[in-house]
Amino acid sequence: MQQTFLARVVLPAVLFFIMLGMGLSLVGDDFRRVLRTPKAALVGVACQMLLLPLVGLALVAVLDFEDPALAVGLMVLTFCPGGVASNMLTHLARGDVALSVSLTAVVSLFAPFTIPLLTAVTAQHLMGDRLEVVVPLGSTIVALLVITVVPVGLGMLVNHRWPAVARRLDKPVKILSVVFLLAIIAALVRENAAMLPTFIRHTGPAAVILNVTTMALGFGVARLAGLSRPQRSAVAIEVGMQNGTTALMVTGTLIGNATMTFAPAIYSLIQFVTGGIFAAVMAWRPEPSEVAASDSPTDG
Repeated sequence: MQQTFLARVVLPAVLFFIMLGMGLSLVGDDFRRVLRTPKAALVGVACQMLLLPLVGLALVAVLDFEDPALAVGLMVLTFCPGGVASNMLTHLARGDVALSVSLTAVVSLFAPFTIPLLTAVTAQHLMGDRLEVVVPLGSTIVALLVITVVPVGLGMLVNHRWPAVARRLDKPVKILSVVFLLAIIAALVRENAAMLPTFIRHTGPAAVILNVTTMALGFGVARLAGLSRPQRSAVAIEVGMQNGTTALMVTGTLIGNATMTFAPAIYSLIQFVTGGIFAAVMAWRPEPSEVAASDSPTDG
């Protein structure tokens, strides 16, 4: 995998493009908002950076992945920030889009440092002597900074200096980001077609369980924390919709293990289905307070 054009050039370029698009919709206030709504932000970050990996670790311990590299790939996905479609789905779900954007931005800033460290520890723990490539911490951190943080900064600069241009580019870039991700997944499937049935059999159920469980837990934890329904929807979607392109680049480009890419690839497809269903349910199901208001008698 590490020698292919897809891994060396296409994945990094697409991730750079996706993060540039994210920056086009960000302003400094998206980061300051975290300080103004600390409880909602803290719950969201905790679910994203703690709850999600813990659920993944539990699945790795319980399920049979046959090849530990598949399990490592799933764990790498849990270390990644929210995906490019999370903000869009939060909007469709009538959720708190501002919170969703802030969570994506904040976790994305931590990611270049947390992903390499957690990936190195996880790979060593799960694969041991079978780990053929040592995860290079220093170069991985630098690579993720260059390919994720730098384009976000460039996008924010464009938004600050030329806001009208940023607004015109925002929607097309987001659509292209999803298209590029799906194209990469299709290319990965084609390159590894012979092993595809085995990989799906061993990672498909885990990906579905991880996605559905984390979205449900994220919504539940947010509810226990007393967050509003729009905030709960934002947290649930942010936890369930992962940046699969980042996971694919870490596993396929930086580590160079094709087997590790399949869990992120399969999860990336599943999350659009489950996330879309969740958004539809939230959009069409009114809050109890709205139902009570509509049922109450009116004067006159």
